[in-house]
Amino acid sequence: MRRRRLQRQPTHAGGAAVDGGESLALPELLRRLRTDAHTGLDPHEARARLLRDGPNELPASTGAVGWRLLWDQIRSFMTLLLLGAGALAWGLGEVADALAILAIVVLNVLLGFVQEHRAEQAIRALAQWRAPKARVVRGGQVVEVPAGELVVGDLLLVEAGDRIPADARLLEAYALQVEESALSGESAPVPKVVVPMPAPDETGPGRAGHVLFAGTTAVAGSGRAVVIRTGAHSELGRIAAMVSEAPRPDSPLQHALDHLARRLVAVCVLAVTVVFAVGVAQGQPWYGMLLVSISLAVAAIPEGLPAAITAALALGVQRMSRRRAVVRQLSAIETLGCATVICSDKTGTLTLNEMTVVRIEGPWGAVEISGQGFSPSGGFFADGQAVDPLGRPVLARLLRAGVLCGHGDVAHRSGRWVAVGDPTEAALVCAARKAGLEPSRLRGRYRVLAEAPFEAGRRRMSVGVASEVPGVAEVMAKGAPDAILAACARWQGTAGEQRMGRAERARIVQRAEHLAADGLRVLAVAARRAAVTDLPDPRSSPEVLAAALERDLTFLGLVALRDPPRPDVAAAIERARRAHVRTVMVTGDHPATARAVAAAIGLAREDEPVLIGREMERMSDEELEGQLGRCRLFARVPPDQKRRLVQLLRQEGHVVAMTGDGINDAPALKEADIGVAMGIAGTDVARQAASLVLLDDNYATIVDAIEEGRAIYDNIRRFVRYLLACNTGEMLTMLGASLLGLPVPLTALQILWVNLVTDGLPALALGLLPPARGVMQRPPRSRQEGLLARGAGEEIVAQGTVIGMSTLLVFAATLALGGSQAQARTAAFASLVLLQLVYALKMGYDAGRHGLPPPVLAGSVLISAGLLGAVVAWPALQPLFGTTPLPAGVWALVAAGSVGVAAMQSLGDWGGARASRLVARLIPALSRGRAS
Repeated sequence: MRRRRLQRQPTHAGGAAVDGGESLALPELLRRLRTDAHTGLDPHEARARLLRDGPNELPASTGAVGWRLLWDQIRSFMTLLLLGAGALAWGLGEVADALAILAIVVLNVLLGFVQEHRAEQAIRALAQWRAPKARVVRGGQVVEVPAGELVVGDLLLVEAGDRIPADARLLEAYALQVEESALSGESAPVPKVVVPMPAPDETGPGRAGHVLFAGTTAVAGSGRAVVIRTGAHSELGRIAAMVSEAPRPDSPLQHALDHLARRLVAVCVLAVTVVFAVGVAQGQPWYGMLLVSISLAVAAIPEGLPAAITAALALGVQRMSRRRAVVRQLSAIETLGCATVICSDKTGTLTLNEMTVVRIEGPWGAVEISGQGFSPSGGFFADGQAVDPLGRPVLARLLRAGVLCGHGDVAHRSGRWVAVGDPTEAALVCAARKAGLEPSRLRGRYRVLAEAPFEAGRRRMSVGVASEVPGVAEVMAKGAPDAILAACARWQGTAGEQRMGRAERARIVQRAEHLAADGLRVLAVAARRAAVTDLPDPRSSPEVLAAALERDLTFLGLVALRDPPRPDVAAAIERARRAHVRTVMVTGDHPATARAVAAAIGLAREDEPVLIGREMERMSDEELEGQLGRCRLFARVPPDQKRRLVQLLRQEGHVVAMTGDGINDAPALKEADIGVAMGIAGTDVARQAASLVLLDDNYATIVDAIEEGRAIYDNIRRFVRYLLACNTGEMLTMLGASLLGLPVPLTALQILWVNLVTDGLPALALGLLPPARGVMQRPPRSRQEGLLARGAGEEIVAQGTVIGMSTLLVFAATLALGGSQAQARTAAFASLVLLQLVYALKMGYDAGRHGLPPPVLAGSVLISAGLLGAVVAWPALQPLFGTTPLPAGVWALVAAGSVGVAAMQSLGDWGGARASRLVARLIPALSRGRAS
C-alpha cells in the first residue's frame, strides 16, 4: 500500500506535514512538496492546500470556559454563605424568604458571570488583535500573507526579528541565527545552515540546524526555507498538545483590590457580629437576625469588585483598540496614566514611513525622481529634462544594487501601493521600477551567494551575487554614508573608477549633510567586482561575512529619501506638552535630519542641540544625566544607548514610554515602564517585548493611549469609591439601628436588593465614563499613588456616613410620625437606594466637570429607580420584599432626605470651589507682601 506523503490534520484543528521533511534530500523534498525553490507555489495551488489542510493554527482550547466562569461565581465564599442562609430559611419554614434569596443569588451570579465573560471575551479578542504576517514567494512574487494561511510547500522568507510561523526546511541561509529557547530551553542562538542530506539524528529543536521551528525567533541574518509542517503538526503544536492550559494571571491591580477586600472583611465581620448580637439581645428572632447579618455581610464586602474592575479594564482596553492602540498587558493601563516622558522614534512614528526616493547624486551627476509614496509611477529628471536612467551606467548599477542589497518590495493591494518588508528597501525597489527594472527578474538573474545582514553597530549591509559573467561576482553594499565611505577605496564617475582621496571624501560627506539638513534620509551605495571563489562561505559568522564583503568598495552615489511628517503629529506633541508629558526623539538617522524633522513638527527649534550616540558612549552616567534635562533630540543612537537612556530617565524618577520596531529595540522596550511597539513596521520580537502595540505606528496614538489610560484609572477609582461608600452606608444603617435600640430597618431581601441594584448598572456605568474634560491638562499621577489616595478614603467615610445616617433618620422619623414598621422599613429601603443613586449622579456630574451626567450613567440610574418603584408599588412584589405602599407624606420625607443630601453635597462643592479660588488669590498676595 502506498504511503501517504502529506498528513492532514483531523477536522478539529488545522495544519499538515510532509513525511520525512527534516531528513529527505532537498531535491526529493521539493519534488514531494510539488514546489519550486525559486518561484514557490502557484497562488491557486496554495489556496487549494489551505482549503484541504486547514489553517496554520494550533487547536483552540477545549475547556468549557463559560462553565468555568459560572462555577467560579457559584463557588465564591459569599455566594455559598448566602445559599446556606436560604437553606436555613427553608428549614425554618420561611419558604418565601428562601425562594427570594435563591432568586437574588441567581441574579448576583449572572451579573458577575456576565462581567467576567465580557472581560474574558475582550481579552481573547485583543490577544488575536492582528494576525501575524509571513513573507512568502508565490508564483515568483514576494507577497505578505497572514501566518494562518501558510501551507506546506510555501517558500518562506526570514529576516532578523521575524517570528517563525511554521516548521520549515532551509534552502538558503546567510549568517542566520535563531533563538529556540521557547522550545529547547537553550538560551544561546542556534546557527542555521543549509544541509542537502541531513544525518538521521539531526531532528528537533537545538539539534536540527537546517530546520526552522514555529514559535522561535530569528535574531540575526536572513534565509529562505520551504514549509514542511503547519498548525498542530508543527513542533510547537506537538508541545502545546502536551501542556495543559494555565490559568490567566491576575494583574497587579487585581491583587491590590483583593488586598483591599481582605482588609474590609475584618471590619465587616465585626459590624455583622455586633448587629446580630444586639438584635438577638433586643428579642429579635435569632434566625431572622442571622439572615440579616449574612445578607449584610454579602452587601458590605465587595466580593464582586475584582471581576467588575476586570470588566471595566477590558472594556476600556477595547475602547483603546478602537483608537488604534492594543494593550498587551492589563497592568500597563495603570502605568499609562503615569507617563512623564515619551521616547519616540522618528521614522514611521513621527513621520508617515512612506519613504520615497526623491534624488540620487554622485560624482557622475545628479537626478531628481518624481512620484510619491510606493507607487512605481514617476520619472527621472536632470536639470529639468527627462532622462533615461538605464542609459547612465553608474546610475543603472546603483539602482540594481538598491534592489539586490535588500529583501523589500512593493505590492498593489486594495487599490493602493504598499511596502512589503522594510519601507526603505521598498522605496529603493520602487525607484528601480520607475526606471524599468523588474525586481523579481533581477533577483532571478543575480543569485545571492553571501550576505552580511544589517547591524546597528555597522549601520550597513552587503551581499555578494553571481553576475551574468561566469565565475564573476559582484559585491553590493548600502547604509549610512559615513559607514559606507569607511569601506570605500574608490569612487566612480563618468570617466571610470578613481582612487578615493581626502578631498573627494569630504565633498561627499558635505553633500550628505546638506541633504540631511533638508529633512531627507540619506543612504550611500557602493559595489565592487570579485571572483566567485573570493566570496566567503555563507555559513560563516556575521563578523567574518562583513569583513570579507565590506572592503575595497567603489562609491556609486547618495540616495535621498523623503518621509513626510504625519499631519497630526504637531498637534499631538502639543497635547502631550499640555499634559506635562515630555517628548524626546531617539532615532538612528543623521543629526541634521532629526533636527529638521523636529523643527517641522514643533518638537524643537531649528538650532536645537542634538546628542549623537557616539558622544553618549563617551559620557559617564552623571554627564549624560546632566544633558537629559535640556536635550530632546538624540541621533545615531545604537540599541545599547537607547536602553541606557531609558535607565537614566527612570533613575531620575520619570515614567518612560519607549517606542521601537526592531529586534535590537527589545531590551529598551523591556527596560521602559511602557514599551511601545509598532504594529505595522515592527518585528515580532519588538511586539512580544512591548506592553502597548500601535496598529498605525503613529505617535498621536501614544498620546491618545495616555489619555485613555488616565480616564480608565479615573473610572476605576470612581468605581471603587462609589461601591465602598455605598457599602459603608448600608453597614452604618444596620449598625446604627442596633446601637440605638431601633427595630431592624431593612430585611435580608431588601439589603440584597439594594446591593444588586446599586452595585449593578450605576456602578458599571461609572466604570465606562469617557475621558473627562481637562484630563490631559493636569500633571501625571504618581505611580505610587493608591486607589484611596487624594482624599478618596475620607470621601468614602464621609459619603457612607451621610447615606447611612440619612437612611436611619428617615426610618426613625417615619416611626416617630406614627408610621408602621413596614412603612418605616419601606421608607428606609427607598431612601437608601435613592441616596446611592444621587451619589452616582453626583460622581458623573463631577466627572463631566459640572455638566449633565453622561447618558450611560443617567440611563442606568433611571432603570435602577424604575426597579425600585416596581418593588415598592407593584403588589406582586410587595409580599416578597416586605414593602408596602407609602403615603404622600412619607414619600415627601424620603424625597426631602435625598434632595437635602444632594443640596448639601452641591453646597459643599460650591464652598470648596470658592475656598480654593480664595486661597489661589491669597497666596500670590501674601507672597508679594512678604517680598515687600
